[in-house]
Amino acid sequence: MPLNMTRIAFGAESHAHLRQRLEAHASIGEVRLTTRYLPKRHEEMAGGSLYWILNHSLIGRSPLIGFMDNGEGRTWIRLRPELIAVRTIPKRAHQGWRYLEAKDAPPDLGAVDADGRDEMPAQMLGELMKMGLV
Repeated sequence: MPLNMTRIAFGAESHAHLRQRLEAHASIGEVRLTTRYLPKRHEEMAGGSLYWILNHSLIGRSPLIGFMDNGEGRTWIRLRPELIAVRTIPKRAHQGWRYLEAKDAPPDLGAVDADGRDEMPAQMLGELMKMGLV
């Protein structure tokens, strides 16, 4: 299974705002995010995704295209310009990006059996998960 990464959706005000920002790059076919270093495990990320953190929750993912040197000593994280909704789970904020194993990644909303979790407010779901009830 491919390795994924997480990153804060810095500057995004909502899920819809993040989707709009990503889709604005559809004409060039990819979104490029700048990072200081190429991930050491970048080869394991083929077929993986970048999971977005917004308001201390994982809210969606964008499929990874790959990584590319930007010519200025930095690396571009290349993404498809789409936001795929995932089951919202709590995630602490962090600086930069972090690896996310496939076994720990939330499932896509369309692929989840309806059990009521997706209708719960994210904060309530987070509290129930902390208590081990969900």
